[in-house]
Amino acid sequence: MLFQTTTVDDACGDSPGAICRVVFEQTDNQFLAQVASILTSIVLILAIAWIVARLLRRQIPRAVSAIITRREAESTRRESERELTREQVIERNLARERARQRTETLGGVLGSVVVGVVWFIAAVMVLGTFGIALAPLIAGAGVVGIAIGFGAQKMVQDFLAGIFIVMEDQFGVGDVVDLGQATGTVEQVGLRITRLRDVDGVVWYVPNGEIVRVGNMSKLWSRAVLDIEVSYDTDLDAAGAALKEEAVALWKAGLPDCTIIAEPEFWGIERFNADGIVLRLVVQTEPTEQWATARALRGRIMARFTRDGIEVPFPQRTVWLRAQSDSTESDSPASDSPASGNAEPDRGDEGRA
Repeated sequence: MLFQTTTVDDACGDSPGAICRVVFEQTDNQFLAQVASILTSIVLILAIAWIVARLLRRQIPRAVSAIITRREAESTRRESERELTREQVIERNLARERARQRTETLGGVLGSVVVGVVWFIAAVMVLGTFGIALAPLIAGAGVVGIAIGFGAQKMVQDFLAGIFIVMEDQFGVGDVVDLGQATGTVEQVGLRITRLRDVDGVVWYVPNGEIVRVGNMSKLWSRAVLDIEVSYDTDLDAAGAALKEEAVALWKAGLPDCTIIAEPEFWGIERFNADGIVLRLVVQTEPTEQWATARALRGRIMARFTRDGIEVPFPQRTVWLRAQSDSTESDSPASDSPASGNAEPDRGDEGRA
């Protein structure tokens, strides 16, 4: 009979496994005994790798969540010792939501990396069951890895930068950020690139390794800053009171797209311009709502200034039109006619200049 032998040691080696021994004793066939031993080892390795990968994929996000939850609990305990204002409560709730999103992202990334390592080790062990020399293979893989590492330094830099962006919570999906190359709303934060859409609808893909600074305009809360210019003869106390009243009225209105989370503040005179005095009004809002709030406030302020007779200065220009009846007669005073009703009919050399 083909592949038959007389001893177990010849069929299964000096230290025969239980499966190889049983199959050989039942079939008296060396080939079947060796195949059964190899298949059993492969199945066992893959089963253990699957169990370990499944456990790690579940436990790593829980461990990350426990760490972040512990920090949040300490922060909440410190905050509970004092009375919180409404805006502080909103900030705390937003911070908890961002912590939850960060936990999911970090847990998923770390879980994927660890699971990949587990399956790589399992693949190496499976190759070892076939008697393949792993030392040259690992050495060759190391050389290839070094070569790829040198050739893909930019990609490695992007991945490392992406990990730190997520860990440090620099920005997240939905934030309005200025990344230097582009400014817009973040649609996706990946380990290699960040995708955002600007106000014109253009989608930008920014490699994380090229982000040298981040300006987050919507983290936890935002602020609408309005600089309103009034004429020099305006009653500044009345103008400031009107600004504050309109802002407070918008705050109490509770509009869904203009959520003001703190009492508006009138900071007073900001600067003196050539045409008027600039007054500053500051309103704290929920993230990304500062622009809608500022637009609503400008409409209310303009209507209020119109009712109260408060003048908003603006540049005025007088245009003079010159009509020529003959190409040889160019500088006739009678041909000068003002387009504005406020202009003088004849200004001599000054009018013709």
